[in-house]
Amino acid sequence: MAIRIVRLGTPRAADEGLRIGTVRRPPRGVPKSEFAKRDFYDVWYPVLSPTQELVTQALHAENDKEWLAFVKKFKAEMAAPDASRTLDLLAALSHQTNMSVGCYCENEARCHRSVLRELLKARGAEVV
Repeated sequence: MAIRIVRLGTPRAADEGLRIGTVRRPPRGVPKSEFAKRDFYDVWYPVLSPTQELVTQALHAENDKEWLAFVKKFKAEMAAPDASRTLDLLAALSHQTNMSVGCYCENEARCHRSVLRELLKARGAEVV
């Protein structure tokens, strides 16, 4: 059992399980009834997404210093009670069932999902 960190909209792995969209906004131009069929997500859960201000900061990060500033602020957001408890829950569930969390970004290294990967591992999650 494990959590996969995925790019939303990409084909699902055979044993991926429930796909959770950790994004600020649903995909544009896609009817809600098509989200799962088009491999975006089964459940939208923006609690694990950066605030719009931080999304903008991440998108404009041009160097490692600016990216690390985003990471620091995002980790602070993820320390808030709701996000922190959600990360604890997902980490615990990763030992019982397969699931995935994801975002639209092409490059995981410059996406908040790389930070989610790190935070989940730190909580003892089984991460693929």
